[in-house]
Amino acid sequence: MAHSPSMTMVLIALLAQTTLCFSKITNGGYLYPQFYDQSCPQVTNIVRTIVAQAVAQDPRMAASLLRLHFHDCFVKGCDASILLDSGGTRNVISEKGSIPNSNSARGFEVIDEIKAALEAACPQTVSCADILALAARDSTVSGGPSWEVPVGRRDSFGASLHGSNHNIPAPNNTFETILTKFKIHGLNMVDLVALSGSHTIGNARCTSFKQRLYGNTRNEHTDRLFDAQLRVNCRSRVIVKEYAANQDMFFEQFAKSMTKMGNISPLTGFRGQIRKTCRNVDG
Repeated sequence: MAHSPSMTMVLIALLAQTTLCFSKITNGGYLYPQFYDQSCPQVTNIVRTIVAQAVAQDPRMAASLLRLHFHDCFVKGCDASILLDSGGTRNVISEKGSIPNSNSARGFEVIDEIKAALEAACPQTVSCADILALAARDSTVSGGPSWEVPVGRRDSFGASLHGSNHNIPAPNNTFETILTKFKIHGLNMVDLVALSGSHTIGNARCTSFKQRLYGNTRNEHTDRLFDAQLRVNCRSRVIVKEYAANQDMFFEQFAKSMTKMGNISPLTGFRGQIRKTCRNVDG
């Protein structure tokens, strides 16, 4: 599949390289790439192999797995809450039915397959939250560099339908609203520009964004007007142009921003649990 040079700044599937080894979490815990070196040394190979097989069968799966991690972290932190089905002993109301996820979020079967393989190799050791982070990384490395993923997250006991409906940046949000949603989680404009490029992997429905371009009408005049407005008003243009001109800079920042996003309020230590299956809370 061929791409124009301008796509370099947005094809997140080919990104990343970072020197970060330890990620300090505000609740006092640590995430680090070597977390499973003794308890489950096979984890990286298992996740990478299954993700590669899934993407080979369905190239859209790369975007889907990356999106799962993004939608998970922006709701209650990176705790695999997005994977929970409704019901169970804790009467969970699933985030899968939210506006951003309903008939849209996919890839759950791939996560299930990874979890089953890891449970066979290392029972109740690797969290579903870490599986999401590793699968997101591995979905981007086909044809491009990779980066180390700090791990050590644990899984939540519940989900937040309300949070999923209100905390995830939406296609019809203003730039200011989207930036605010990023800042709430400790992310800045640079992170927004780097991570927003991930939405250009895969396919999107025109109905998701056409109102941002043309409102209710479209003609040659509105096309020219929209182009002129973008050139004048795009506050993130400088950053985008820097990334377009320097691929290595973009790769490095994407890796840093992905790692930073993966640090959003994870459960560590004795908080949360390691689920036996990602769709249900244990106990």
